[in-house]
Amino acid sequence: MESIRIFLADAAHKLFSVLQMDVKTAFMHGSLKEDVYVCQPEGFIDADHPSHVYKLKKALYGSSSKGLVYVDGIIFSSTHPRPDIVHATCLCARYQAKPTEKHIKEVKRIFRYLWGTVNTGLWYTKDSGFKLTGFSDVDYARCKDTFKSTSEYVSLSACCAQVLWMRTQLTDYGLHFKKIPIYCDLKSAIAISCNPVQHSRTKGIVVRYHFIKEHMEKGTIELYFVKTDYQLADLFTKALPTDRFNYLVRRLGMRSLSPQELDRLAKSQ
Repeated sequence: MESIRIFLADAAHKLFSVLQMDVKTAFMHGSLKEDVYVCQPEGFIDADHPSHVYKLKKALYGSSSKGLVYVDGIIFSSTHPRPDIVHATCLCARYQAKPTEKHIKEVKRIFRYLWGTVNTGLWYTKDSGFKLTGFSDVDYARCKDTFKSTSEYVSLSACCAQVLWMRTQLTDYGLHFKKIPIYCDLKSAIAISCNPVQHSRTKGIVVRYHFIKEHMEKGTIELYFVKTDYQLADLFTKALPTDRFNYLVRRLGMRSLSPQELDRLAKSQ
């Protein structure tokens, strides 16, 4: 999905037109949890066993179970174009193995929010430039880690890995980035990342998370402190008050894109 987003962002930045082709394969690949049997189709009836039936291995278009196999994926697909529901969706997903009435109500609430903001989408102006910037945060309250700085440090390493992957992808588009800024709202985590010396508080961290220090020394990335009020990553990791949620959604570049608003924005460019 990240590769598709990068492609579309580059195409929009260069004012390219994108053509899409799709092949309908809906309900063809869902795994069945129960035994489902169907009659032999016309033209493929076994002459030696005409009364036998087939046992399905995958969901078949037209069968009564096809929709049930795919309905649980609809809400997850919605998180791709709508990053503002990522946290709520992931929170509900924790209970999908054994949902209760409470969880069903929360999922319905997400759908009501989507219904009320159906025209909301990302909007960037032509002169906004093409920048690669990272925001790192973690919901340490739900983390089993003892120290907030330690969990935030691990989150920084994961963010760094994602940024470096995107940097490699963007190189194929002729875009080269050096000293990529990553913003974190915890100074102690930044201090650990900038300090090449190991100490007792970091000895329990798996070695693979320390590669961020190497890239700090190389100058590939730069870490900056950002106040919690302006931390965009909070939108994806925490349940927020309405005012702050709406503020971060606007800062992310999301706005109402109704046909009338699109016409107005197009004329203002």
